[in-house]
Amino acid sequence: MKSPFANLSKVQIDKLYNLLGVHIYNFHKSEEILPTIKGGNILAIILEGSGQIVNSDYNGNEIFMENLNKDSVFGTNISLTNSDDCNVIAKENTKVLVIDYNKLMNPENLKYKYFNIFFSNLFDIINSKYKETNERVKILEKKQIRDKLLEYFDIEYRKSRLNYFYLPFSFKELADYLAVNRSAMFRELKSLKDEHFIEINGRKITLLNAKSINLI
Repeated sequence: MKSPFANLSKVQIDKLYNLLGVHIYNFHKSEEILPTIKGGNILAIILEGSGQIVNSDYNGNEIFMENLNKDSVFGTNISLTNSDDCNVIAKENTKVLVIDYNKLMNPENLKYKYFNIFFSNLFDIINSKYKETNERVKILEKKQIRDKLLEYFDIEYRKSRLNYFYLPFSFKELADYLAVNRSAMFRELKSLKDEHFIEINGRKITLLNAKSINLI
């Protein structure tokens, strides 16, 4: 993932922090990040550590929505963090930078070269997030679990054109990502293995015959 601070020197980053009046918060593992920043119109960046955006259903079950790693960007305008059902949880000790959205969008900022570099980086990152959202919509449009899995495999295959990839999250989180029952998903994965379409080794998934499952 591209860093929001790519092509900026430490001096420029310090100037950027001062210009935007950033706040930096530290969170312990399993601590909720959102209560600190919820209610404001903000953009946040993971500086150290990692987190996860989860959504709670009407039964109180937490559903995985998005992993947040170092340099990940989230906020009220690009994530679901303004929803009452949404939580952001630190997966380990995590440092988060928070920017007031109104300060970020101040036209006076454009006078500074370092801000324009930062803003261009953010634009690229947010575009990538919207692309990922559109990919997930394509998956969720599929009715059958097998079709959802194959659509997900197709998306991953097209990123590198390699016949294998590593899941960026656990299989439990994959079921949440696909919005399917976990047990039913495992049954479908077993069927795909038994039919020699895929191999699974930990989080590594190998596509044995991409053409046979229309990954071309």
